[in-house]
Amino acid sequence: MTSPDTRAPADPRPPEPPDAAAAEPVVPLHRNRDFLLLWGGSAVSLLGSTATTIAYPLLVLALTGSPFAAGLAGFVALLPGLLLPLPAGALVDRWPRRRLMIWCDGLRALGAAAIAVAAALDLLGLPLVLAVGFVEGALTVFHGLAAHAAVPNVVPRGQLSLALSRNEARGRAAVMLGTPLGGALFGLGRAVPFLADAVSYLVSLIGLLFIRKEFEAERSDRRDGMGAQVREGLGWLWRQPFLRTTALLVAGSNLMFRALFLVAIVLAGDLGASSAGVGLMVGVAGGGGLLGSLAAPWFARRVGLGALVIGANWAWAVLMAVIALSRDPLSLAAAYAAMWFVGPLWNVAVGGYQLDITPDRLRGRVLAATSTLSSGALPIGSLLGGLLLDSAGARTAALALAGWMVLIAGAASLARSVRTTPGPPVR
Repeated sequence: MTSPDTRAPADPRPPEPPDAAAAEPVVPLHRNRDFLLLWGGSAVSLLGSTATTIAYPLLVLALTGSPFAAGLAGFVALLPGLLLPLPAGALVDRWPRRRLMIWCDGLRALGAAAIAVAAALDLLGLPLVLAVGFVEGALTVFHGLAAHAAVPNVVPRGQLSLALSRNEARGRAAVMLGTPLGGALFGLGRAVPFLADAVSYLVSLIGLLFIRKEFEAERSDRRDGMGAQVREGLGWLWRQPFLRTTALLVAGSNLMFRALFLVAIVLAGDLGASSAGVGLMVGVAGGGGLLGSLAAPWFARRVGLGALVIGANWAWAVLMAVIALSRDPLSLAAAYAAMWFVGPLWNVAVGGYQLDITPDRLRGRVLAATSTLSSGALPIGSLLGGLLLDSAGARTAALALAGWMVLIAGAASLARSVRTTPGPPVR
């Protein structure tokens, strides 16, 4: 994880055609038509999918009464994040990214509609939930990699940090609004949140149809095999000590966060919160993430990457301990929201640095490599959360997660590639 020379090379990009956005006159981000279409369509689809994030465990618990089954459903839905990013990244760098996203939105709409119809007809069972969850998760891997890799081609390079902070704000606002919305829609009927999710994917699809810019720079005719393309992306990432180390740190913290999601739901219930209160708690956490997204450009300009990475991990460790020791839903919700505030500070600064120094022809594969570690930890965390709850209860599970986060924070503090990172590289 460390290297004798931890400084990134002065110009790690090989010669290649400039990003599409760099050759055009600079306009304010709020007047960039293509970015607004991409941002707005994704905002609507995120709102719908976030509503089902809370609806899925409620649905599985209603069908089976088993916290382990709820954890298993989360594991299966997130499993593509472990299995698919590397080949998906190679295909994202080969196929037209916008067309790929359109197909993903259409197929995800069909999957959500299938759950809604089965629930409305009282034909829904756990096998169908698991199957649709896996397919939707696989499509989300492709869609997410293509969308993230496209950002530098839709906005000028100097606005990259601001664009990423707006994307973070979009996701956090979706959690803040979508989670209580999902609980409310589930109260109207088991099919309702999934029907809304299907409609949201169609809105995203329509927005993509009206975007004019290409989502990739001009590509060469070179077509290596899939294995060679994957190795090229992995090799480039491995030669960046800071990015390599932070990818491993994210994997460790994401395992904790995904397990915490289910643990926090059960712990809040044990502390007396109603189903609506649980949805409100996660919505408040989304509000914390939204504030963090708005503050992220300020931190990216003023705080060195190494200090931010170390500080974020220790903040999560302390706040996880507060959650584990909480005696009422209010203190639990406040600590959970504070954890969500810190996340965007990391994502914008580290993510902006990565996009800035990664060549366009490699972006899908490098994002896939980091995603394999970060998203790959999510299904393990979901399964771990269910196992901890079944075997030890919510309080003990939360304490175990707090101990794990202390280990991750200690590793961040000791990593030389993090401690010696130069000042803020994000514009």
